[in-house]
Amino acid sequence: MVTLAQVAAAAGVSPSTVSYVLSGKRAISGPTRARVEEAIERLGYHPHAGARALAGRRSHIIGLVVPLHTDVYVPIMMEIAISATVTAQRHGYDVLLLTNDEGPDGVRRVARSGLADGVILMDVQLDDPRIAVLRETGIPAALIGLPADSHGLACVDHDFVRAGALCVEHLADLGHREVALIGYAPAVYARHAGYAERTLTGFRQAAAERGLRVLHRPCKGTYESTAGVLAGVLADRPATTGFVVQNEKAIGPLLSLLRNFGRAVPEEVSVVALCPEELAERHSPRLTAVTGPAKDLGRRALELVRSRLDGRTTDEVTLLAPVLTTRESSATALLRHPSRVSRRAGRLG
Repeated sequence: MVTLAQVAAAAGVSPSTVSYVLSGKRAISGPTRARVEEAIERLGYHPHAGARALAGRRSHIIGLVVPLHTDVYVPIMMEIAISATVTAQRHGYDVLLLTNDEGPDGVRRVARSGLADGVILMDVQLDDPRIAVLRETGIPAALIGLPADSHGLACVDHDFVRAGALCVEHLADLGHREVALIGYAPAVYARHAGYAERTLTGFRQAAAERGLRVLHRPCKGTYESTAGVLAGVLADRPATTGFVVQNEKAIGPLLSLLRNFGRAVPEEVSVVALCPEELAERHSPRLTAVTGPAKDLGRRALELVRSRLDGRTTDEVTLLAPVLTTRESSATALLRHPSRVSRRAGRLG
């Protein structure tokens, strides 16, 4: 590999002069510049990303830190990543996909190496340890997610607090008084994923305001785990007639289990999901769902990074408003006899 020192020797100048020619930070005479440029071309010299960063030049690469957790819904992650990539290409940038298994060390490595001009963090936790690295290194960044402390950060996310509230309000308006939230796997709450925690906050706040009796149960989303969670819900709260599902993997098993158990949807119980439109339309019955376009997250995050690269560093938090679409899985609540429900809950176990 040709080095900057070799270029300098071939052109008969100092290495710093070669750096100034590359960066444009200092005026270099025409003949000297010509000699340096000729040596660069003749030797086939290509400055690596770190050298370009030291010289003040951009790599025109944005790092996108994508989660690899087994409990995430991959189609949404890929839709966000593709949207960010397409938007980047429109602005003359390439996207480097990075996994988040390195945590803060991975972000620090990218920032210090000059490999990327900026980064986008996905799967943001409320107390995300990567944020300290962003503040330490000063690398331009955008977050897809909202941490507990967003001071000095550029963030875009769906308004999950409002999303959780919308589900409760819809069921309350239909007369449901006992509602259960079937959530993500326990590991999601253990790492304080913002999207899960904020949905739960909105769900509980709205339930308190509307006087609903509610409970929340994490779920891994397999048929067996969903069966166990549903049995527990009906054992603890046999009069439950409303279900909110924030776990794409659990939707199919839950509908199947309710059907097998003889609790017709929506005649006897209503189900509201937080999921993409195409997933809501795919199930039978078609799901009443709270949704938000994932592609907007990727596009806006890329634009936030570009704003920071251009020197616009004011705090910016954008929350995309969720939309509830009523379909076939929710209806007016029926008055149910507790003893009848208890007998059915026993058969499920």
